[in-house]
Amino acid sequence: MLIRTLVFLAIAFLIDLYVFQAVRTVTRDMSQQSMRMVNILYWSMTVFTFCVFLSGLIFDWHTWPKALRTYAFAMVVVFTISKLFIVLFLLVDDLTRFVRWGSANLYEKFYDIPYNPTQEGKVVISRSDFLVKAGLLLAAIPFVSLIYGMVKGAYNYQVKNVKIKLKNLPTAFQGYKIVQVSDIHTGSFFDTEPLKKAVGIINSINADAVFFTGDLVNDRSSEALPHMEALSGIKAKHGVFSILGNHDYGDYVQWPSQQAKNENLEKLKSIHKEMGWRLLLDEHVYLENENQKIGLVGIQNWSSHLRFPKYGSMSKATEGMEYAPVNILLSHDPSHWKSEVLTSYPKIDLMLAGHTHGFQFGIEIPALKLKWSPVQYVYKEWAGLYREANDQMLYVNRGLGFLGYPGRVGILPEITVLELERA
Repeated sequence: MLIRTLVFLAIAFLIDLYVFQAVRTVTRDMSQQSMRMVNILYWSMTVFTFCVFLSGLIFDWHTWPKALRTYAFAMVVVFTISKLFIVLFLLVDDLTRFVRWGSANLYEKFYDIPYNPTQEGKVVISRSDFLVKAGLLLAAIPFVSLIYGMVKGAYNYQVKNVKIKLKNLPTAFQGYKIVQVSDIHTGSFFDTEPLKKAVGIINSINADAVFFTGDLVNDRSSEALPHMEALSGIKAKHGVFSILGNHDYGDYVQWPSQQAKNENLEKLKSIHKEMGWRLLLDEHVYLENENQKIGLVGIQNWSSHLRFPKYGSMSKATEGMEYAPVNILLSHDPSHWKSEVLTSYPKIDLMLAGHTHGFQFGIEIPALKLKWSPVQYVYKEWAGLYREANDQMLYVNRGLGFLGYPGRVGILPEITVLELERA
């Protein structure tokens, strides 16, 4: 850990030195006092970054006050991403300068004539003011956007209404409304008001059923305790059904013993029960309406990505199951869909997942059918509805909460309303 942190800080310092060239370029015509102020502001970001990481080495950052820890690391991310945008432009500028410098030297050697006689016979290729200023301007976009995302985006809950057309849907379930919520990450909230607001929105929909698709906490079951009262208030005609996500197992914390980790998981399971949620642990149930039914399967976390756990078992969850005309699967990680569900479980009509958060950053313009996020380079199915040729479907919820970066830019927190219709 120490070596990795020191390597990161060394790279960060080299990036800062490199980016400082752009700062010097745009401030060269300023007064000495103005240049000094800009330089102090610039290097204060570097000092802040170093202080945050070195403090995390000296003092366990898990013990820091939540707001301090969250926003300190968030600002480091904001500073770093903004500087990387400038680096891209500087690299283009330096590559251009290198080509021009090489061409100038070849010109002199071939023609034996100074390429730039006004510079005392030396080949001088200055930086492009346009590229440097463009880089600084572009870097301001993520800087401002990420700050705005923390102030306004984190709790800007969006209701997504989605029609799910199923050819075998029982008539009693025509117009059946399901609310899907995912990735609450209660450990990231600073107070209880935002989730009270979200629960109010959920209840105003008057859903027939509510499905929660994992990651109630970041690491520890205790994170959910302040929010139990609010989340217990979620109401639906046929109840609230839930599953576990990768963060719910406490895998990302150093526990004093395996027993402590196991106890944390058991406590989290009991919290689901105390809130009135039906936690599905590799099992299936049926939703009944007017003597007709649809199947509901819920499994523990299952991912095709090696860095995420594979605790769930579809074979166990479907053992002895009499498949209904329509069957829905709750599985936290969307990679499960193509890796196992499509290949081995053709009677699963719809899988509901979360996990990706849409990276909490991206661009969505429905009118232009534009949807982009960096997470799409890791997960092909990362937000919204996907359908295969055999009519099996996957819906990936963008998540209600946040993790790491305490905000949302472009990809806003989501409450999904899935209305079932007969195709």
